Amino acid sequence: MKKVIYTLFSTALLATGCADLDPTLEQDRSLEGGINSVEDIRSVLNSAYNYMSTREYYGRDVIIFGEVRSDNAYSDANSNRFITVAKMDMTKTDAYASDTWTQINKTIVSTNVVINADRAKITGDVTTLNHYLGEAYAIRALAHFDLLKLYGQQYQESDRTKALGVPYTKVFGKAIYPARETVQHTYELIMEDLNAAISNLSASKDDASAHYITTFAAYALKARIALFFEDWATARDAAKYVIDHKGSRLDIADANDFAKTFTTDNTKNQIFSIANNDSDNTGVNSLGNIYFGSYGDVVMLNDLYSKYETGDVRKALFSEVKAGKTYRMRKQTDIIGAQDIPLIRYEEVVLTYAEALFRLGDTANALAQLNLIPAKRRATAYTSATLENILLERRKEFAGEGFRFYDIARNKQDMPLVDDALQTYGTVTYGSYKYSFPIPDAEMGANGNMVQNKGY
Repeated sequence: MKKVIYTLFSTALLATGCADLDPTLEQDRSLEGGINSVEDIRSVLNSAYNYMSTREYYGRDVIIFGEVRSDNAYSDANSNRFITVAKMDMTKTDAYASDTWTQINKTIVSTNVVINADRAKITGDVTTLNHYLGEAYAIRALAHFDLLKLYGQQYQESDRTKALGVPYTKVFGKAIYPARETVQHTYELIMEDLNAAISNLSASKDDASAHYITTFAAYALKARIALFFEDWATARDAAKYVIDHKGSRLDIADANDFAKTFTTDNTKNQIFSIANNDSDNTGVNSLGNIYFGSYGDVVMLNDLYSKYETGDVRKALFSEVKAGKTYRMRKQTDIIGAQDIPLIRYEEVVLTYAEALFRLGDTANALAQLNLIPAKRRATAYTSATLENILLERRKEFAGEGFRFYDIARNKQDMPLVDDALQTYGTVTYGSYKYSFPIPDAEMGANGNMVQNKGY
């Protein structure tokens, strides 16, 4: 496995805690003349992947945010982690909101360094350079989408042209104080970046591992984000591109191999994964440790476990804690975080395609796509394509991977309360301010153009 390297070059140039989202002018002067080759671009781009792998982002927290605020899981407060998130009772000084905001924006800074580099001064293969630019555009799009899912006001305001989204930061090298875009404009800017990514990426330059953004990853992200924004035709077409062009590289994991796809690098269903190994991992702060290790705060609920039939290979990834009540999730089996973390799986593309087809009225083909997944899980096929069945299959397939909260929220549903003794958020109806994180207090204090979310 090739682990993305956080180079000294990137460390020196990009370490930042600035609340205004970009490195200081001092750091800008350090960059002047510092990026001269395609290799330099690769070094800076690697820092973006590194930021994504930390516990505050995809190394753990962003995935847990999508589980512990839903009917999938709760926090038992074993090590006092994710208590406020699970209660959906955060404040503007909450460390989870602040740390993730900072880490995602550091990722964006790295991509902006790459995108804004003076191409006239960069030596090396042009196709490779363009491919790296494509990676940067795709990561910048994903990072802004993640900010929007967490901090946007699309759950509170139905008119996306009025709802507050997030700042969309494209510049590097000067202190800026960006205002929030609308949710609709945030989406448009995300799609602009993804289209730029697709136009720059070259299939011939796609890395053989799943550790870097590829052409397939860019199209899969486009499908994911379009689905969230109810842009059904775009979601359908982007997913169909991956399905039609995957060749022998990608496929749904077979029943016998399903568990291995979370413990083995570069399996046939992994489109993009966070790279981890024995020497570069999150240690006790890992995803595995929060699910079943010494921390073990995040526990799965029986309402989820009960949805699996006997014989479904996904059911074997749960271990019982309290009979008929709670379970440990064991997709990630290494408690020090030495395993890769799949962020985009081919199965997601298939189920996105199924949902987009259903939304567009093509129920026959939607059913055919939907049933491709249970056919490889030793589960019963569905007899009809309905939104309920599609969301159920997404819930079963992606349990523990951070999708559930957003599947409920994007469908404008109340947050299910399936165990009022364990779930601590109580009754939370769609439209509540609690669906969104607060803008961190430090950001509010540093940026006079920032507007706080409702309720905080």
